[in-house]
Amino acid sequence: MKTKTVAPQKSFHVKKNDLVVVISGAHRTKRGKILQVLRDKNRVVVEGVNMIKKATRRSEANPQGGLIEREGTIHISNVMTVAEFEARAARRSQKAGSSAS
Repeated sequence: MKTKTVAPQKSFHVKKNDLVVVISGAHRTKRGKILQVLRDKNRVVVEGVNMIKKATRRSEANPQGGLIEREGTIHISNVMTVAEFEARAARRSQKAGSSAS
């Protein structure tokens, strides 16, 4: 059985260190900075969004072990740059204001 390999997309609408807004899903309207872009999976890691708990063993680096909280990934289509989001909100409010007159 042959498996089809898909090449990762060359570029995305966001990149590392961009400020973004989550536009859909459970974490809608949360804002944060992109920490990592996973090109092959079309996902991003956003600071402070989609926090997951991960169990860790005791080690030299982490002598207590236990649960640590870290950011999970979000699909790249669910985020938008803050500037683009603000512009879209301004257009919507302007459109709503003109139709009410």
